[in-house]
Amino acid sequence: MADRPDELTKIVNDQMQKIESNNNRFGVGKITNMKEFIVEVVGLDDVFFYEKINLANKALGYVTKIETNRVFVAILHKDEELTIGDLAYQTNEEYMGEFSEDALGRMINIFGIDQLIGKKFQNQEKLRIEEEPIPIMDRTAVKRPLQTGITGIDLIYPIGRGQRQLIIGDKKTGKSQICLDTIVNQRGKNVICIYCAIGKTKKEVKEIYYDLLKKNAMSYTIIITAFNDEMPPVLVLTPYYALSIAEKYMKKGYDVLVVLDDLKRHADAYREISLISGKSPGRDAYPSDIFYLHSRLLEKGCQYKNGASITILPVVETKGGDITDYISTNIISITDGQIVLSSKNFQKGEKPAIDYGLSVSRLGGSVQTQDMKKLGASVRRKLLSYLETREIYELANIDEMSKELQEKIFEGKKILDQLIQPKYSPCSESEISKKFAFLEDKKNG
Repeated sequence: MADRPDELTKIVNDQMQKIESNNNRFGVGKITNMKEFIVEVVGLDDVFFYEKINLANKALGYVTKIETNRVFVAILHKDEELTIGDLAYQTNEEYMGEFSEDALGRMINIFGIDQLIGKKFQNQEKLRIEEEPIPIMDRTAVKRPLQTGITGIDLIYPIGRGQRQLIIGDKKTGKSQICLDTIVNQRGKNVICIYCAIGKTKKEVKEIYYDLLKKNAMSYTIIITAFNDEMPPVLVLTPYYALSIAEKYMKKGYDVLVVLDDLKRHADAYREISLISGKSPGRDAYPSDIFYLHSRLLEKGCQYKNGASITILPVVETKGGDITDYISTNIISITDGQIVLSSKNFQKGEKPAIDYGLSVSRLGGSVQTQDMKKLGASVRRKLLSYLETREIYELANIDEMSKELQEKIFEGKKILDQLIQPKYSPCSESEISKKFAFLEDKKNG
């Protein structure tokens, strides 16, 4: 309570400065058209993108498109139904998210509301939805590993701290589970984890929350939600808000892991806004700036000059195993590699259901120790050779094969068996090395 007079004095002083500099004048416009969550407003001549607009004290939105005689306002939050003719008030403020550091261990949204109890945190601060990009000169090389605890990833397709590694696959192939395993494996490693759920149901997100709580992972994790029943503008802004929080922690010296689950739903929400706003549709009806939507989001992942980093795991859902669709190829071209999950492998019980032939890590051995790099190269070579052979000889009688081919198939099957791993059972580097000790024993005779 002692700080309260100081806060009031600051507010009064700020208002006085606005009056003195004529910044207390607010434009007033009128709503002329409404299309679901987008309203057209005339009379606001000096607005800017992302400016917060008060819609007749009934709703809150931000400027998403500016034309010569009108502006389009995307609605984020609505208390009452709007009608044509309602007034729209400028605020001369950029729309900002609200965040409190007390949110660590909680489930929050872009409005700073704790989703479990439905209340705001006391010590909120304003946070820009989209910060300026981190300059190239403030970034350094990605060399440190981010251990996921998953043998097939840490050994064959490793992820570095500061990397952006796409997790892609069909529905129900274990994409989110890989991300959750990675979060659980960060316990005690001074990493802040942010799980951003885009367009998921409340039930799904609560299950994730309780899973992480059981594994003692919520103490260093923030879950940021944009539920499937939220308005599309909320879904579009939420991942940017999550990366702004990540940048805040990174500049304090923390390594941060951000999961964006998933960006296909994010792209669909942006397409919906764009079509209603009258933007010209392009391929698959997405607007022409869909690549920019994701590239400026994912470029936040980096190794920062202070030694901290932001690692991003974007998730994309495909249909029929097709990773060549528009959004998938866009994000593959932005990221530093991809872990592809196969529904065929999942049905066979090979979990995690990684397609080792299609997966890639563009940093590879540069983020591994020398021993892991050497072992990983050997395992990958033998595994891919086995998978190719298995595809050809899957239905053949093994007794009719040559001894050399039998040994190759036996060894490959053993390698694949060692890569199968139950969820929430992370492996350390030494445990991974022990799993494949039989390869060294064979080499030594």
